[in-house]
Amino acid sequence: MTEPLSRRDAIKVLGVAGAGAIVGTDGLAAPLAGSLDTSGPALVADILPLSSTSEVFVPPRGNGFMKFSFDFPEPSVAFAGYRFGAIVFTRENAYSLDPTRMRAEERDGGMRISAEGLTWAGGQEQAPGRVSIDLRHSEGMIEASLAAEAPTPIKSVTLIVRGVPRGRVSAGGDFFDPRDNELLFGYPFSAGDLFGPGSAGGLTTPLLMVRKSDTEHFFISSLDDRVRAKRFYLQPGDGTYKLEAGWEVEGWKDMRRVDVPTWRLGLVSDPIAAVRMHYAHVERAYRLPAWETRADVPDWLRNIALVTTMHGQHYTGFIFNDYAKQLEILRWMAGEMPASRALIFLASWDGRYYWDYPKYEADPRMGGEAGLRRLVQEGQKLGFRMMPMFGCNTANRKQPLFRRVADGASAKIDGDAMDLNWVDWDNDRHQEGWLAYMNLGVPSWRTLLEGRISDCIARYGVDAYFLDIVGGWTNNPKADMHEGTRELIAGLRRRHPSVVGLGEMHYDALLEFIPYYHAGGGGIVGPFVQKHAKFFQHLSAPAPGRGSSGVHEAGFGRFNADTLSLSPTAIPTLQVVDDTFTAHRDTMRAIIRRAKERAGIP
Repeated sequence: MTEPLSRRDAIKVLGVAGAGAIVGTDGLAAPLAGSLDTSGPALVADILPLSSTSEVFVPPRGNGFMKFSFDFPEPSVAFAGYRFGAIVFTRENAYSLDPTRMRAEERDGGMRISAEGLTWAGGQEQAPGRVSIDLRHSEGMIEASLAAEAPTPIKSVTLIVRGVPRGRVSAGGDFFDPRDNELLFGYPFSAGDLFGPGSAGGLTTPLLMVRKSDTEHFFISSLDDRVRAKRFYLQPGDGTYKLEAGWEVEGWKDMRRVDVPTWRLGLVSDPIAAVRMHYAHVERAYRLPAWETRADVPDWLRNIALVTTMHGQHYTGFIFNDYAKQLEILRWMAGEMPASRALIFLASWDGRYYWDYPKYEADPRMGGEAGLRRLVQEGQKLGFRMMPMFGCNTANRKQPLFRRVADGASAKIDGDAMDLNWVDWDNDRHQEGWLAYMNLGVPSWRTLLEGRISDCIARYGVDAYFLDIVGGWTNNPKADMHEGTRELIAGLRRRHPSVVGLGEMHYDALLEFIPYYHAGGGGIVGPFVQKHAKFFQHLSAPAPGRGSSGVHEAGFGRFNADTLSLSPTAIPTLQVVDDTFTAHRDTMRAIIRRAKERAGIP
């Protein structure tokens, strides 16, 4: 055996000189000779001196993301056709494994990669710390578990996997061709990631797949049993991707040692096999009830054949349909179908859309308390079920109520304020920033919102309530949004056992206690999700005629007269804006007819 590399030699190999320049005859990085001493267990794999620029396109050939402008060390070890490494991120820096203190040894038929030190400054400086990567064969696949220690609290740990085949990609939806673009996906949907700089596609569950061929599909999934942030980053090279699978520590915990839940990865011939394995874990981890036996789904909700979105008042104050007009429309609809089979979604019932959050009071311009009470009660007499909308993580700083809940405003994991600032509400071509993104894990916000929803239920007798952006979890340093959401639902269920909560967007763990959503439910994971919950179409879907999105910020879309803009994976949904009833009643009738046909209603 040769002597271990000196610090100066290691820097030459892995630091400023650029590890990506050291290439063997097969086009891969050559092993780092002498990187281990002779005192440890038998070496079963060489330490490969890879870096952030190894085996990937530099500069990017397609769309890219922010990255280091030098060769950041990523020493790795080959196992089962892939090459594995790791990076540790604390709240103050990024740390690589120290290649001079790494070893790879056989363990229980798999491999343990361990590092008894870390490096920083691109490999120029050392730091105390430990990382272990346990790799195991499991039923033809690989399971990887990591543990990490660092000198300061850890923010996240990333598993690096090289050798992932390039191909069409699915993050739960249909497979698509990303060409030479770099890809970044985040779980769960996090508004700050989706709409901020370097946006990430939102994941409803931490599963990513790549179609190499019709009979070979790579997949990676997390076997975590808690809602914690995960990210998948794919960086293309010639024929393969470098994959970064990131796992984030809860923002409200200070931990210098972490155990990362298992990542499972490998190749399957049928992608459905990967989805099935992943959801088998999800169902166990989050105790997901089957739709047919859910105790939180009333009989009337099981029988809904049509959802009608009644657009009320826009942010600007423009009224699409006041309470009296909505009731007029319901009376007409009751003559077209059994009213008991329709759910009426009262979007923007409470005044200026989003601006008046979180007051949630009947709006005088719409018809006041008397008008809203009449709409709900008369609609119920016809047989309809009524559901008003609430923003579960949205509050206007300019409303007097905000001072009572200001401590519930969210920040991201690094402490930067997280605002709901991705919408140009007034069309001045600039996104507004008066909305705070709120965390239901903070008691002040959860208590106020529960009180406002409970007051609406008691005052008007509605059948259900809708939680806008309920899938918008983010890793907030103050408290756990997921557990706060669970507590909100549980509190309202105790107060109003017969009233059910629905939501916008889902992620896997939400399926435990919210049974119905608008948006989602399709793609390759759709059948597995719909074992537990049902879906209707988003309120921004184009309305008949010009395709207005109503109160939503999307403006106008394209209404498809052939398909009636109905989704095959969602309950038929009728969007009613200002001219729908007066100018497009025939199309309303056609949508109702299609809903009846799907439900088998004569």
